Amino acid sequence: MNQRFVQMSLLVRDYDEAIEFYVKKLKFILVEDSTLSETKRWVVVKPQGSGGASLLLAKAANPEQLNYVGNQAGGRVFLFLYTDNLERDLENLNLHNIPIVRGPVNEEYGKVVVFKDLYGNLWDLIEPSSKNPNIK
Repeated sequence: MNQRFVQMSLLVRDYDEAIEFYVKKLKFILVEDSTLSETKRWVVVKPQGSGGASLLLAKAANPEQLNYVGNQAGGRVFLFLYTDNLERDLENLNLHNIPIVRGPVNEEYGKVVVFKDLYGNLWDLIEPSSKNPNIK
């Protein structure tokens, strides 16, 4: 069997503000932005580099979904982003006034910074160490 995650849905308040954050501030690639209806778009972003999953930016469609924007993981770190240069990316986070919650710290598995996205979701930014079993 060969399975892998290719896309994950992330609730957002507004398509354009989410694109602005992920593409212009985090420097993700805008893979697709297609209109599906008057109120719905198919917006996909992904980190630069090879492989990995992409994010479907899904606009909250009702008040219940809106309650979960920024809290999809109940206050825990929700997304994990590997980098080849933590210092470069930390400088970019600081340049764009993206809140740093923790770090940078050195862990056995790599250097880590925890930051908040524009809605408050927590992300781990990790520069993996050679001891990290998840590196291929």
